Amino acid sequence: MLHAQLKEDMKTALKAREELRLSTLRGLLSALTNELVAQRRKPDELLEDDGVLSVIKRAVKQRKDSIEQFDKGGRTDLADKEKSEMEILEEYLPTQMSREDIGEAVVRVLETMPNAELRKAGIVVGAVMKELQGNADGAVVKEIVTDKLS
Repeated sequence: MLHAQLKEDMKTALKAREELRLSTLRGLLSALTNELVAQRRKPDELLEDDGVLSVIKRAVKQRKDSIEQFDKGGRTDLADKEKSEMEILEEYLPTQMSREDIGEAVVRVLETMPNAELRKAGIVVGAVMKELQGNADGAVVKEIVTDKLS
């Protein structure tokens, strides 16, 4: 289970005195505990892999938003820290699909939706994301769908 692996990796980071990895994993484990509590489960239970992956994806998205804001504010030091944390979190995510594979999936979905148009791009993006089962970045999917429809 991914949750158990994260706990073991945190112990390893603690022993190796890897401060950034340790703080990132502690934050992630805290988010997992919060997720368990939100589901009205005991905090010492282990979350299923699907739940862990959704929490990790949410954390990565938060990091991306923070990086964008820090870059706009000229705080490259904070942006670099967020990038490092994001890289640590992405180690636990499945490999994302390539642009070519996403493009092929978009074409397949568009073939099933002959009346698709640019103003209904959100519906197409949703259908593609469902088909790809979260193995693609939503921003890339949206970009490819917009290109194909325009």
